[in-house]
Amino acid sequence: MIDAEEGVMTQDNSKSKITKSDAEWRAQLTPSQYEVTRRHGTEQAFTGPNWDQKKPGLYSCICCGAPLFQSETKFDSGTGWPSFYAPVQAGAVEEHADNSHFMHRTEVRCAKCEAHLGHVFPDGPQPTGLRYCMNGQSLKFEPTDK
Repeated sequence: MIDAEEGVMTQDNSKSKITKSDAEWRAQLTPSQYEVTRRHGTEQAFTGPNWDQKKPGLYSCICCGAPLFQSETKFDSGTGWPSFYAPVQAGAVEEHADNSHFMHRTEVRCAKCEAHLGHVFPDGPQPTGLRYCMNGQSLKFEPTDK
């Protein structure tokens, strides 16, 4: 549910937030990771890490390591960005209204550290019908042995 006053998608999220200064984020992240996750940037399509990754594994937040998406929910959307039909669990991500660039979209952020991850669209596959279109710079892929 979106809070009309703040434009923030609200849900029960008992995790404590990770907050760092801008200098701390800059020291921890590469310039491109910082631009995407802390300044709400977008990498160019077909250039970011893992957009075409097909191995089984877990995608976590590059900023705080929180688990975000499983490879089982990843699909080829043809957009050039890693796309998923569902987060790893309820409360892993937060949704915020984004009216920038003369568009109305739903921004997706890490629920733990509020890193900008990408956007979610209602044109994904079943079972959810959603497409979480994420920036590869915001995700760390950890392969699993199968």
